[in-house]
Amino acid sequence: MALLGGAAASSAFCAHTALGQPSAKLRRLGVLSQGSAGVHPSLVFQAFQQGLRELGWVEGHNLAIEWRFSEGSFESLPRLAAELVALPVDLIVASPSRPALAAKEATSTIPVVFIQVPDPVGLRIVGNLARPGANVTGLSSIASDLTGKRLALVKEVIPNAQRIAVLWNRPSEGAALVFREMGRTKGQVGLELEDIGISGPSELRAVLASAARAGVAAVMVIDDPVMVSYRAAVVQLAADHGLPIFSQYSDYVDSGGLMSYGPSLSALYRRGAIYVDRILKGAKPNDLPVEQPVIFELVINLKAAKAVGLELAPTLVARADRVIE
Repeated sequence: MALLGGAAASSAFCAHTALGQPSAKLRRLGVLSQGSAGVHPSLVFQAFQQGLRELGWVEGHNLAIEWRFSEGSFESLPRLAAELVALPVDLIVASPSRPALAAKEATSTIPVVFIQVPDPVGLRIVGNLARPGANVTGLSSIASDLTGKRLALVKEVIPNAQRIAVLWNRPSEGAALVFREMGRTKGQVGLELEDIGISGPSELRAVLASAARAGVAAVMVIDDPVMVSYRAAVVQLAADHGLPIFSQYSDYVDSGGLMSYGPSLSALYRRGAIYVDRILKGAKPNDLPVEQPVIFELVINLKAAKAVGLELAPTLVARADRVIE
């Protein structure tokens, strides 16, 4: 009996110790997002939270998360970043570019981990990728480097396409970077671009109707978190005009778009959880190089192809990492 009692006590102690890992102290994490609280938790933040749990960070036990969403606005980001600094939090996760800039400007002492920033050096968030400097590091989406491949996919799917519409969040510096890259690479695949960038969701109906009147073959979405929050409306309006949607990330394809090619955002955000874990355990941001994605995925929606009368080559479908039937 004594031995059993001792074993039980030992087991309880071990369980308590395991639950207390990686730290018995409650740590406070701030998340600054340009997305919307109305769609929280998004798939990418679900992946981020799952990554934290797998590393032993359990909300309500050794971790508290303070969420701040700007609902697509840039103007509120400095105020929201200041709120997180004033709490204070132990670390700020910022996504994508503008929240990362706001967090960097709000503090020079609290570590900042950014996620899904296309060009952190070009956007002046870090000095260089290998030694980011100061209190900021994170994960790049290198979205601009893949634009040529996405445009080539459009021509592969619609060989006679001459013009496509590009739908993007006009105030976003990261989206502007990708749009400029498209302008530089469009000639290589023989496409012209119809700029239908928007500054808010109220413009969606008009710009998509305008694109249809211009005779575009498809819509290419530069889908930052703001554009992702509009995806239900975009997919429906594009369907009303019989326009297939191509995108960077799979959220649009899962919602009825035709095809996406780009980094796996779930993998990127789970990797972000690893950076948070390392910094909360004592690593300095400057010692963690900015990482670029290593997992890319081609996702195809065959139902969407059928809806707009497109027959996809079996060889293209076979290349897909995921097919929605």
